[in-house]
Amino acid sequence: MSGRIPQSFIDELVARSDIVELIGSRVPLKKAGREFKACCPFHDEKNPSFWVSPDKQFYHCFGCGAHGTSLGFLMNYDRLSFPEAVEELATRAGLEVPKEARPDDGRSRAEPDLVALMARVAAHWAQLLPRDPRARGYVEGRGLTPETLAKFMIGYAANSWNDVLRRFGQTEAQRDALAAGGLVIERDAGQVRDGERHYDRFRDRIMFPIRDARGRVIAFGGRVIDQGEPKYLNSPETSLFHKGRELYGLYEVRQNRAPLRRLMIVEGYMDVVRLHQAGITYAVATLGTATTPEHLKRAFRLVNEVVFAFDGDRAGRAAAWRALGNALPEAREGRQLRFLFLPEGHDPDTLVGAEGREAFEARLDGALPLSEYLVQELSSQVDLAHADGRARLAESARPLVARVPEGVYRELLLARLAETIRLPAERLRTLWASADAGSGAAFGADRSGGSDPPSQRGGGLNPGRTGRGAGRGSLMRQAVLVLVHHPRSATLLPEADVDALAAIEEPGAEILRSLVADLREHPCASTGQLLERWRERPESERFARLATAESLIPDEAAALSELRTAIARMLEEGRMRRIDALLEKDGNLGLDREEKAELQRLMSARTQQWTKDTKR
Repeated sequence: MSGRIPQSFIDELVARSDIVELIGSRVPLKKAGREFKACCPFHDEKNPSFWVSPDKQFYHCFGCGAHGTSLGFLMNYDRLSFPEAVEELATRAGLEVPKEARPDDGRSRAEPDLVALMARVAAHWAQLLPRDPRARGYVEGRGLTPETLAKFMIGYAANSWNDVLRRFGQTEAQRDALAAGGLVIERDAGQVRDGERHYDRFRDRIMFPIRDARGRVIAFGGRVIDQGEPKYLNSPETSLFHKGRELYGLYEVRQNRAPLRRLMIVEGYMDVVRLHQAGITYAVATLGTATTPEHLKRAFRLVNEVVFAFDGDRAGRAAAWRALGNALPEAREGRQLRFLFLPEGHDPDTLVGAEGREAFEARLDGALPLSEYLVQELSSQVDLAHADGRARLAESARPLVARVPEGVYRELLLARLAETIRLPAERLRTLWASADAGSGAAFGADRSGGSDPPSQRGGGLNPGRTGRGAGRGSLMRQAVLVLVHHPRSATLLPEADVDALAAIEEPGAEILRSLVADLREHPCASTGQLLERWRERPESERFARLATAESLIPDEAAALSELRTAIARMLEEGRMRRIDALLEKDGNLGLDREEKAELQRLMSARTQQWTKDTKR
């Protein structure tokens, strides 16, 4: 898809979509008051806990926590990417998806031709496989069935320097296209043979096509049949293929209609293929690279549990530790990250062949949670019987814990480490904070150079915190909850109240100001529309949680009143804090002329507010 989908179109699309009709076409819904209910399609249950709100254009399951908009439902139920879900919803609404122009549009226009070329080469290699005795003998020896070969489009690249070049590179433009797809390599000027400047990249290898979320072939992985190096050869980075984003087998995973609860990430193509053939149809593999944060982001859009499966040897444990480092920024409450280490001498391919699906999945159920793996690995490097060993463990763990987003998960991880170090968790937190302050860094800063914005690391809206301005029942939370449930109330807010927002200094105030400004400039008709507008922002999941919270506000008039009251009370609390600070300073050091005038204004404003309140 070339170009970015305009936000204005997504707003219109969500406004014109009927979430009840959409979900009802896939899940049997029953009316229950103003809402609809059903047994949740995302987990097994006997009593319905899945609710759909036509007013909010939002669904939520009180059993498993699944929630979202029409687009979110298509992504989770039909396992579509966001652009695919937009295309599907637009088709249902009879709309054409526009795209904003980008500087690389010229290249993008050429991509459909390149995709078609990749498909033709994949089909050619698939036809060669059964014709070549060595290749056919190899896949049969690995236990692959004809159905599995067809499902994954597995093929064979002939033992030739120019098989693909001769068949698909008759013209200069065709040869350029082959090079752009990473299928041929250009020779150095002094090595041109018989006038051919290119040669085939893949020769005498079993070929595994790599498909994107839409099923298009975008790259290949090739495995040697006999001995040779490299054992696996992958396509280079191209305009279609970015190995740090793609997961082999993800397209095939998404074709299964059974509920998808977990993804297992393994290291090899053959591992994925054999696991799927054995019935473990949620296995994917990275493509010649360590697991990246982008891989995990893609995985967690589909499931809440990811299990890494690594060989039990030294190389496997090194790969697991790299995966843990990249997984820490994605670790948070509601997600499970676990690690499975296989017996020495086995990889997933051989182990599932030796013991079968049930025994292999029993191992998965016993995989180590990330927190336990982290503690065990760090503990194995020190002597916990002595204070210096426990101190070394604490120092090793500190930068790792700092990479975990703030929240319940990080608190529990810190508590688990504190237990191992034999210190109270609060004491460990204080010591780490002191150490970070001494080095000029606040505890919780992402030392890895991650991209989480400050609002996600602290100081932003956080329904799980307690204390002034951030607790579960806080005024700030209530103000944002009102806007999430009744987004039109922002347009009714008097200008004086909008201007007053600038004076609020509560945690989350910047989010409230941004939310009000956005809703006044671009009014939203429903909660679902608001959530889609904030989908890519750090606060999106928090807004979604607020959308699932109970709201007793009946209409927009009541919502406006509630919103204005929350703003007025936050302003009053801010004035009281400032008065307290000035009075304290007056008693200790005295106030200068400007501070005395400020105190007098604040006291006068408080008196006026008190007089108004007593007359009501």
